[in-house]
Amino acid sequence: QVQLVESGGGLVQAGESLRLSCVGSATIINNYTVAWYRQAPGQQRDLVALISSGGVPNYWDSAKGRFKISRDGTKNTVYLEMNRLQPADTALYICRGGRYFDSWGQGTQVTVSS
Repeated sequence: QVQLVESGGGLVQAGESLRLSCVGSATIINNYTVAWYRQAPGQQRDLVALISSGGVPNYWDSAKGRFKISRDGTKNTVYLEMNRLQPADTALYICRGGRYFDSWGQGTQVTVSS
């Protein structure tokens, strides 16, 4: 059963921005940590950013200074705002959450052209 649904990906040029959305149940989005991962073809799945149940964000190297994770509890949505995108950011972006951190979405594709 899919409990998280991502959207907002697309094809952009280097330097542009995108905002990804991860929609889930009110319980998953508002009560637990939600994380964004990304996976490029042939590469491992890497953690990009997460937001705790208390609203504290954490960013990993690829996201620091360019990405922002946020939560809108009224819309049961966690966002990933991505700025100054580069071709190296091209990947499938996937959100993860749940009480045991075991719910995954299907992902949304982000492609950045040079």
